[in-house]
Amino acid sequence: MRGVRRIVSPNFDARPAGERISLVVIHAISLPPERFGGPGVIQLFTNSLDPHEDPYYATISHLRVSAHFFIRRDGELIQFVPTEARAWHAGVSTWRGRERCNDFSIGIELEGCDNQAFESVQYDVLAALLKRLRRRYPGVEIAGHSDIAPGRKTDPGPCFDWVRAGAVAPLQQVGFDKSQSDQ
Repeated sequence: MRGVRRIVSPNFDARPAGERISLVVIHAISLPPERFGGPGVIQLFTNSLDPHEDPYYATISHLRVSAHFFIRRDGELIQFVPTEARAWHAGVSTWRGRERCNDFSIGIELEGCDNQAFESVQYDVLAALLKRLRRRYPGVEIAGHSDIAPGRKTDPGPCFDWVRAGAVAPLQQVGFDKSQSDQ
């Protein structure tokens, strides 16, 4: 995609041999929490977060995490990890009975939080990125971090508009429980 800024994160490794990308996970992040525009996310993903800069940073500066993409509130798209590699974004996670979602997913972080609407330009960039990823990885599904780590994660949160993003809402998002349909 045009206009992608690349910043290399050291927080990735190889996917398991023969693993096919079959999932895109949508996240929301802001550092410090509910504050936008600063360098915190980039610093977190590049292991350069200063634990003394903010009290919250002291609690997370030891983490080694990343995502493939980060979409800022102004629409800037940053890529930290090549899609062929395994970024460390999902943590303990399960999708459709499969654990370790990092093995088979691409992580996209939106600069935001659970209780504020995302910006129109973020949806535009996300929709274009999802379109491109769907062409490259046919049949890829899209889920929220909350869908793969329920009870542990809440992002992208209730303010995220799945339709506007150009994503088909996960079954859980539209109130459909697959286990009930199989009865």
